[in-house]
Amino acid sequence: MSSKNVPAVALVAADTSGQLRASEIERRKPGADDVLIKISHCGICHTDLHELRGEWPIPNYYPMVPGHEIVGTVESIGENVKDFKEGDRVGVGFICDSCSSCEYCKIGEEQYCAQGATQTFNTLVSDNKNPRVKNHSMGEVTHGGFSTKITVDKNYVVTIPQDLEMAKSAPLLCAGITVYSPLVYYGAKKGGKGFKTAVVGFGGLGHLAVKMATAMGNDVTVISRSHNKEEQAHSAGAKGLISSSDPDDMKSNQAKFDLIVDTVSGPHPVREYLSLLKPHGTMCLLGVPPKAFELMAMDLIFGRKKLGGSMIGGIKETQEMLNFCAEHNIAPDVESIAAEDVNEAFYKLSRGTNKAPRYVIDMSTLSEETKVKEEPRVDITAWKVTAQVHPAESNLHKSTTSKMKSKVNKHFTKLTQQAKGMFPSS
Repeated sequence: MSSKNVPAVALVAADTSGQLRASEIERRKPGADDVLIKISHCGICHTDLHELRGEWPIPNYYPMVPGHEIVGTVESIGENVKDFKEGDRVGVGFICDSCSSCEYCKIGEEQYCAQGATQTFNTLVSDNKNPRVKNHSMGEVTHGGFSTKITVDKNYVVTIPQDLEMAKSAPLLCAGITVYSPLVYYGAKKGGKGFKTAVVGFGGLGHLAVKMATAMGNDVTVISRSHNKEEQAHSAGAKGLISSSDPDDMKSNQAKFDLIVDTVSGPHPVREYLSLLKPHGTMCLLGVPPKAFELMAMDLIFGRKKLGGSMIGGIKETQEMLNFCAEHNIAPDVESIAAEDVNEAFYKLSRGTNKAPRYVIDMSTLSEETKVKEEPRVDITAWKVTAQVHPAESNLHKSTTSKMKSKVNKHFTKLTQQAKGMFPSS
């Protein structure tokens, strides 16, 4: 290891097997504009699951360190950093860099950077304006928050208010801002009392959307497949629950809502929900279903209805969201887990059997000695890899079923040996 680098331990995916193991990595020493963070907690998001398994049609770079709901304390800072000091409670979300000069970055919407914002993990940045290191055969790749430390540009670090618990703050940096931004943009916050908001799905995103819209003064209703979560929905602030599988329930609530926030990532009948909008109403998609859905022009024309989408928020808005949550005592429902149990947590998340809407990893339980438990129930033939996998041998799904399991251990050993000298961009 170079004397200029910072040693760390991370939970690393070596391939598309969906299994993580502990490995030593290195972070860059803070430059003039950098903040080195000792990570206390990192949330687990569906994005982490899909990317580490290669389920999305994007480039995937292994070894991969997932995690983009990061909280911790400042360990050291660069000479140009004035807004943070050692010991400060801070967080990092889905992006860790952008061009800072395009029209979107200039108005605080770095997530829509015209040149492409840099994701906190699994992003190749060797063509960035200031390439700093090569840690992969293809160039410099970011590695995320499933780690004990991370180095980040000061402009992409936010302050965690003292009134928020650290563990419960982590999911706010992705799930929280993902629902807060559209609630603001599509009028729920400004509409306040009397504004009727419906939330489709009551999971990690949905339960936070209900809490935030309620705090904004909205009349909030949950739309779910059954009434099984009605009690939890009421506890979060919802005044009612509509069962989408009950035709009479759906019919009796037509033309009722100003805004529908759709958090569901699985296949579902989007067209049916549009009928629940008032004239001039908006439905915002936040989930990412795996297949296209059917839509008729008349669904929107009659009533001048709008169908839109939203993706996280900028850094300034993320700080605004955290302050809003602290002011209104809003926190996600979480289950804190030890690093050794991360594979079991991902398995339950993939099956929808997680009891709490969000898992959060306690990074104080991760060290060089950590023995991460393998999850024997994972069937790596159960999903299809659509990612462009680098290096190619990390795509175990090209193997026959009988060969897959034996390749997992051999391939992890090979790549983690290579990873000993990893020098992530963040």
